Amino acid sequence: MRTLFLKKHEDRRIRAGHLWVFSNEVDVRRSPLTEFAPGEAAELRDAEGRALGAVYVNPASLIAARVVSRRPDEALDTDLIRRRLADALALRERLFAAPFYRLCHGEGDFLPGLVVDRYDDILCVQLTAAGMDARRDDVLEVLRELCRPAGVLLRNDTPARTLEGLALGVEAVGPVPDEIEVLENGARYLVPLAEGQKTGWFYDQRLNRRHAARLAAGKDVRVLDAFCYAGGFGVAAARAGAASVTFLDASAAALAFAARNLERNAPGCAGETVPGDALETLKRLADEGRRFDLVCLDPPAFIKRRKDAAQGLAAYRRVNDLGLRLVEDGGMIVTCSCSHHLAVDDLRRLIASQAAKRGCNVRLLRQGGQGPDHPIHPAMPETAYLKTFTLQVSREGRSTSARVSPC
Repeated sequence: MRTLFLKKHEDRRIRAGHLWVFSNEVDVRRSPLTEFAPGEAAELRDAEGRALGAVYVNPASLIAARVVSRRPDEALDTDLIRRRLADALALRERLFAAPFYRLCHGEGDFLPGLVVDRYDDILCVQLTAAGMDARRDDVLEVLRELCRPAGVLLRNDTPARTLEGLALGVEAVGPVPDEIEVLENGARYLVPLAEGQKTGWFYDQRLNRRHAARLAAGKDVRVLDAFCYAGGFGVAAARAGAASVTFLDASAAALAFAARNLERNAPGCAGETVPGDALETLKRLADEGRRFDLVCLDPPAFIKRRKDAAQGLAAYRRVNDLGLRLVEDGGMIVTCSCSHHLAVDDLRRLIASQAAKRGCNVRLLRQGGQGPDHPIHPAMPETAYLKTFTLQVSREGRSTSARVSPC
């Protein structure tokens, strides 16, 4: 393997455990990035020549290299992939009784650039970095050994591949159905695989959906599931005893799945599907005076890049403000962000500020994150992306401001 050298003092993050090397940290005089092929294995060394580990390199990416081992002679090969995936599988089998989970979560499972979701005997795989994409056949070989899947869907249509200079596409290896059934918290969800969002289902919200469902138990609880996709939060609430669920999403196809899932899991619960742009539709419902006892807000990432922070914060502010308008006095809001660029404290301050402007009193009852099949790398704050707050809202405190209407 060739050697990739870092500039002086640029080894601190790596020594602290981080797995990414950015292009501006590389000493390009000693190790010109242009001389490396995308995905090429290399030894990583500091400015003094001391070994830091083994990486794979992509000269076309802002993340120029990703650490795959602290041993400089241990390149990403079939044996290493097998050990890491076997370890990831063993963890999931300890955590879950049924084979429905994220089997590999990239850096959280020490396999940067690899995501694998398991749906019983169907696997959905994303190869998001050049080094992992170059080992596609090795990954598939190991997955066949460990899981013996009936089929594998390669969902290589994620924008992350564009940043790596990789082609986009979806490919089935073996028979893969258009729809799959997901077992979660006692519910059975039908979801689209090849045409669905991301890898088909959002396992990361499993524990948060279970918690939200408990808030729906009781008499005449009305639930709003905004940005609902296939109805994860709303269906869970319906199974727990909600009287009615309103599903809101921009996708008519997603709403159709939500309605089907409600009928399959809670046929006695009244359901309503509302298509349209979520922000505009939430405003319309609020202007109409609609109120709900439980409001679930699970928007897409509004801050995908650091430079989008101001615009994204404005979108989160508007979503949560509309949630405050729509929740009944004494009701609950479950609000989420999957933007790793949005710090948890910033989201909490944003919600508190909007509540104060609306004259609402709010109690923060729970702060959640991603489930254990999406492990967080403790040296990489980027891997702790999901933030979820459960809030109770009271209208006892009325706003005295003439510029903002009471909550």
